[in-house]
Amino acid sequence: MRQPAHGGNLAWAAAIAGCLPDAIVDFSASISPLGPPNSAIAAIQSQMGNLRHYPNPDYSDLRLALGNFHQVPPEWILPGNGSAELLTLAGKELAELAATVLITPAFGDYYRTLAAYNAQVLECNLLSAENRVLGAELQQLLNTQNSALFTNCALLLNNPHNPTGKLFTREEVLPYLQQFALVVVDEAFMDFVPPDEEQSLIGLVQEYENLVVLRSLTKFYSLPGLRLGYAIAHPDRLRKWQLWRDPWPVNTLAAAAAVAVLQDEEFQQQTWQWLAPARQQLFQGLASTPGLTLQQAAANFLLVETEQSSLQLQQQLLQHHQILIRDCLSFKELGDRFFRVAVRTNSDNQRLITALNLVLRTGRD
Repeated sequence: MRQPAHGGNLAWAAAIAGCLPDAIVDFSASISPLGPPNSAIAAIQSQMGNLRHYPNPDYSDLRLALGNFHQVPPEWILPGNGSAELLTLAGKELAELAATVLITPAFGDYYRTLAAYNAQVLECNLLSAENRVLGAELQQLLNTQNSALFTNCALLLNNPHNPTGKLFTREEVLPYLQQFALVVVDEAFMDFVPPDEEQSLIGLVQEYENLVVLRSLTKFYSLPGLRLGYAIAHPDRLRKWQLWRDPWPVNTLAAAAAVAVLQDEEFQQQTWQWLAPARQQLFQGLASTPGLTLQQAAANFLLVETEQSSLQLQQQLLQHHQILIRDCLSFKELGDRFFRVAVRTNSDNQRLITALNLVLRTGRD
């Protein structure tokens, strides 16, 4: 089987490990280990009888629930078949502009959707900026180009940033809403940031018609198999996107689960209480491992630099420990000396730390 471009390919991992997919401890996909919530399971079960009917094409209940959750009018929200579908719709509009400035290293699907519509791409490497400050490298790019040209360009970034885990402040991003014709911010991991620390731009969408925020419900609530995301943007833009896509992109079960989890405050609090200490446990264990270097992150994953080949580490961890890490070969700025790991339970985190120490020690002997 071909090397996967995304994390979470358990069939591929199990073939290498020589075990069943369920035996793999998956650190490659940045999904919460706490879910799915019981509220989602109950909602799915309650809708089994409605599988004989088409979903409501307007998704009025789901849009109302999302609107209440974010304090945004429902007509400013467009549910989708995962944020990936909405990213594809955004790509069509991005390609209509002169160019799209892409903050790199960048999620591979950004390149996919931009290439699908032959969009012009200008890359801005975050890793070359001191302390990974968004403004430093981006301002340098603006200074080296004719800044007037950017009024017909777009900016595409995610926050918290994948794969570094860097959290940009609203103040860092706000100036670019006035410099670019369109700004698309992928906040797929923003749910993992506690409310008193989060830096979402959703509250600014109604002030800036050129702002689009993409969100995902699958990572925080551990529902990637349901495929559910949404866009928040000006209603005129969302009506245009609606014309570009197939009907009924969100299935009945996914819509019901989404409405339920948005109201599940207990699960949300449980997740925020779990993440900070679990992430610190994983960080400290990896940072104290010889040959590994990493920085703190705001999301539920950590980017790790390694002295050894990350692809070899991935293979050894699979074959000897049935653990899957995310290599970073799809991030061209990173290559074979970086890997990314999700934050999991304390026992899983310790299992990874122990296995890495064994594998790296063997490589040094």
